[in-house]
Amino acid sequence: MSDARPSPSDEVEQLLRNAELRDELERYFDESISRVNVQYLTLAAENEFLASMLAWEQAPVLPIYRWFEPELRLPRPEVLSDADLHAILWDVIRKFFQKRLVLDFTDHLSDRELYCLIYRDILPAREKKLDHMSNYLHWDCTGPNGDPDVWLRFYASEEEREEWAECYHQPLPQRDPAPYPRKLPREPAT
Repeated sequence: MSDARPSPSDEVEQLLRNAELRDELERYFDESISRVNVQYLTLAAENEFLASMLAWEQAPVLPIYRWFEPELRLPRPEVLSDADLHAILWDVIRKFFQKRLVLDFTDHLSDRELYCLIYRDILPAREKKLDHMSNYLHWDCTGPNGDPDVWLRFYASEEEREEWAECYHQPLPQRDPAPYPRKLPREPAT
């Protein structure tokens, strides 16, 4: 039977790393940091959490097209044939996933509508560019503020629809199958 406890030298390294991370985070300290209860985490898990917080604080805010080298510039949608647009769209989806940007709720959009959304809304959006390997940015493609009608119509489970109707006291839109089902790359399950 192997001993799962860290060796004393590993524990000292973890303690030193913890102190270093806490020192670096000190200038960012606010009530959101103080609300995190780390007493139930192992020292290694706490360090991973603190490192992700530090990465968030230090990440540059850039338009998404500038996350790429060279910058990701797309042709205007109106100049592309359907076949060219489809090929470019899937190339962009793969590039997004390589940068840990995941598109959610796209199956109600045609290829052209999704391409236009990427071209017009996603690429120029200013977001924190995180290089931490466990972080993914999820882009809700249901509309500017996450249109509940689109979500309720195409994506919500029956339970979610019932909860929404009970909470907001509004009629539910008809449930329809999404017209453009896609198998997009997804964040790995943890």
